[in-house]
Amino acid sequence: MRVIGLMSGTSHDAVDAAAADLVLDGDTVVLVPLGLVSEAYPQALRSALSAALPPAATTMKDVCALDTRIGQAFAALAARADRELFQGRADLIGSHGQTVYHWAEGGRVHGTLQLGQPAWIAEATGCPVVSDLRTRDVAAGGQGAPLVSLVDALWLRGRPGVCAALNLGGIANITVVSSAGDPLAFDTGPANALIDAAVRDLTDGRLDHDADGAMAARGTVHEPLLERLLAEPYYALPAPKTTGKELFHGSYLRAALAAAGPVPDDDVVATVTELTARTVADAVRSVHATEVLASGGGTRNPTLMGALRRQLGAIALRTSDELGLPAAAKEAYAFAVLAFLTAHGLAGTAPSCTGARHASVLGSITPGSRGLTLPAPDRPAPTRLEIFRR
Repeated sequence: MRVIGLMSGTSHDAVDAAAADLVLDGDTVVLVPLGLVSEAYPQALRSALSAALPPAATTMKDVCALDTRIGQAFAALAARADRELFQGRADLIGSHGQTVYHWAEGGRVHGTLQLGQPAWIAEATGCPVVSDLRTRDVAAGGQGAPLVSLVDALWLRGRPGVCAALNLGGIANITVVSSAGDPLAFDTGPANALIDAAVRDLTDGRLDHDADGAMAARGTVHEPLLERLLAEPYYALPAPKTTGKELFHGSYLRAALAAAGPVPDDDVVATVTELTARTVADAVRSVHATEVLASGGGTRNPTLMGALRRQLGAIALRTSDELGLPAAAKEAYAFAVLAFLTAHGLAGTAPSCTGARHASVLGSITPGSRGLTLPAPDRPAPTRLEIFRR
């Protein structure tokens, strides 16, 4: 099955579309990565999205406009991916949408909202679209995140030791896989969220991220500010747990800075970069991981990766590229796999990872003009994901 996975993470800077040829061979999902296309959100859309995110107030009119415009942006990229990577022959599209709110209180997730109306994608491509994948897990008592944990568990099953798949997006999350028991997954805290927020504030919006980790590399970690940030209660919560920009946003950082006193700009960025490295490494050590496989935008920040290597010490740090999944596209490929599972009537969650009462078939399906074929009953649940590199 030719599947396109669409993803925009908590950094809300761009949309990625990964093309995969997927086959269910007995108990194994075989994935052939066929390429990635990516496009930045139009600046007006990104500004409107940033202005509507917590802790800002918004209106239902703004929500409607964002749902439409994000859907149109996803649709345009999906059509391009179909045209350029599948010659117009895609069978299915899996759309993560854009997370705008993850309602977590008291250690529970009560709801989640991803915008990006799938009807625009179905109309533009003619393909059926699997969307709104997180909500079913939340309805089953789960955290709805990290939602790629089942894909990680299938992919890393059988590796020696204790392997942690790490995603460094706006928020950092890990999936822990070993032969000793069920997989475990949770959000460790901010990855790029506070780094990006600091850079935007300190440059008055001229820059939106620390390109190549340059500001952090020039700075020195401000220990009092770091200690204040490390006192965040979230880090002490037991897994499974999830967080987002509802907590880790610009106002959160500004409050910490106000209490810490004046800190030079580059030192602020160095400190929040160290915060990400420290909290990720603490989480990795807490699960006794022997290997970390990193993906996501944070892998392109050499200062962050260097800090993470120092914090991890003897624990091996690699990128997912080494196992056949491009670090920049891994989550988009994961959502292609989840859509593929839904199309076959197969569960896309691991309850030990999300805390749900049971595994669930994920998402809602929007038919396209190319038709919709429902799955045959009683398919065996896959136990492995194999990456086939051409």
